[in-house]
Amino acid sequence: MKEDILKYGLPTLTRKTLIDMYAMMLRIRMFEERIVDLYPEQEMKCPVHLCIGQEAIATGVCLNLRKDDYVFSNHRGHGHALAKGSAMRPLMAEFYGKVTGCSRGKGGSMHIIDVENGILGTSAIVAGGIPMGVGAALASSIRKEDRVTVIFFGDGAYDEGALYESFNFASLKKLPVVFFCENNFYATNSHQSARQSACRISDAASAFDSHGVCIDGNDAIEVYKAAEDSINRARKGGGPSLIEAKTYRWKGHVGPDADYEKGCRPKEELLYWMERCPVKVMREFILSRNAATKDELAEIAASITDEIDDAVKFAKESEYPPLSDLLTDVYAPVKEPL
Repeated sequence: MKEDILKYGLPTLTRKTLIDMYAMMLRIRMFEERIVDLYPEQEMKCPVHLCIGQEAIATGVCLNLRKDDYVFSNHRGHGHALAKGSAMRPLMAEFYGKVTGCSRGKGGSMHIIDVENGILGTSAIVAGGIPMGVGAALASSIRKEDRVTVIFFGDGAYDEGALYESFNFASLKKLPVVFFCENNFYATNSHQSARQSACRISDAASAFDSHGVCIDGNDAIEVYKAAEDSINRARKGGGPSLIEAKTYRWKGHVGPDADYEKGCRPKEELLYWMERCPVKVMREFILSRNAATKDELAEIAASITDEIDDAVKFAKESEYPPLSDLLTDVYAPVKEPL
């Protein structure tokens, strides 16, 4: 393992870290693949935005976070929630619209919340989570809490003014926040080159005198290192960072199908990125370093299968919210007359 530490400059790159990385990426992959299998049953009524192909990002980032750190996600947030510590049962139940779901069946796939694990709420509005995350980082700063906030967003959010206004404020106040762009090159079906004159998202950090870096989002170890650097910088008062991770989603913008069937992107492009599968890359890395055997990795997969089976059973057997819940939790209660 010593040569791997030297290669990546990571003294924390232990056998356990590698196994944890692989297990979490596989957990996210298999969870999303089960949704692909189940969605045609038409029991899940909410739209689903799947992160198959992008698992290395959530994994590499969240392994550097503490439970009390905050994460703000977007419409493609299943992997972020799982990597931050969310259980499968309430996630799966939410997709089925059940009262046992993380949002009591009212939010669906795009509105995940898990306060106990630092996920304060997910916005499906493009760039909507960015100002929310900066607000949380501001609160941590005011309270002098030793917390870091990570905001996940896609390359489509780079087109929104909310990013620049929020980044400027975060830089001005030296807030403990990491802006993490999962650049999969497509905003719905619009390619990055059709929307941005210069496709160099990480360069934007320099305009705010902040740290910016572009990395391979399919290399979990590279993601881990970049996240470790930026999170430690933020926790020590060094202000915000912008990490751009280049990756690719295998499925369409929404739903279990791929977009190429409808002519929305070239099939050859998808096949190219599937060859660079982050789960496969990590598996090969672990086996080549003798960090685990094939039997040990198979045991991990079997355990995940059992966990998913349990979550699906729990979701299907749970109750739907009662009609009386229709108008509950709509407005915050007023403690005293205005």
